[in-house]
Amino acid sequence: MPPNPDLSEIDAPQPSFADRRRWFLIGASESVSVPGLVLCTAHVGFAGLAQEAGVSMGLAVFMVLAIWALPAMVVLLGAILSGAGLLAAAFAVALSSVRLTPMVVALVPEMRGPRTSRLAMYLLAHFVAVTSWVIAMENLRRVPREFRTSYYFGLGSILVVVNMVVVAAVYAVAPALPPAVAAGLFLLTPMYFLTSLWGSARETATYVAMLLGLMLGPILHFVAPGFDLLGAGLLGGGLAYAVHLMQVRRT
Repeated sequence: MPPNPDLSEIDAPQPSFADRRRWFLIGASESVSVPGLVLCTAHVGFAGLAQEAGVSMGLAVFMVLAIWALPAMVVLLGAILSGAGLLAAAFAVALSSVRLTPMVVALVPEMRGPRTSRLAMYLLAHFVAVTSWVIAMENLRRVPREFRTSYYFGLGSILVVVNMVVVAAVYAVAPALPPAVAAGLFLLTPMYFLTSLWGSARETATYVAMLLGLMLGPILHFVAPGFDLLGAGLLGGGLAYAVHLMQVRRT
């Protein structure tokens, strides 16, 4: 994998296969980072959970490819362990993944080029997750627009492939991994998500939503255990949006 150059120093040449391949490799090199490493460690914990749930190695690896978002994969494992039906499991996974919709909406305008097809955007939208989104939002504006899809395809696809390999490799040695270690590695993911989203936030409403979510989550867990995450999201997000509207009116 080539070294990661300074994106701001690369000119915007005419689109060609060689140029697109170059930006694909640049995007792939961006996956070799601290966020990428944390994501890999979290998939170590997922591999252990998948084995405990009785999921085969092939299915666990396929879940990484088909679902990709780690929280949604954990929700699916929980549905399998609880004996939930197919429709209930599908609804739970879909509900967990809805949170990525604002990320897709924010990323697509930054990534779409003058000749980008809808099919390409649908494919690239599959790779949207917190890690790839944070890295892309930090770097895309320094990438020539006609090469942004190539850049993000390199970033997203390599993250998926690497973690598929991680899950397959760890699955074989999961029985020898202490449960406390696997649980600790898995908890690195929400910690990284929290710090990354906080660092990449651009509006006051985003900070308000995160703080309210952290406060309301534990409270609602005791008041309404089955409604805690959804309730914290609705209440925290609604209040944060109200704060945003008040700021817009003042300006």
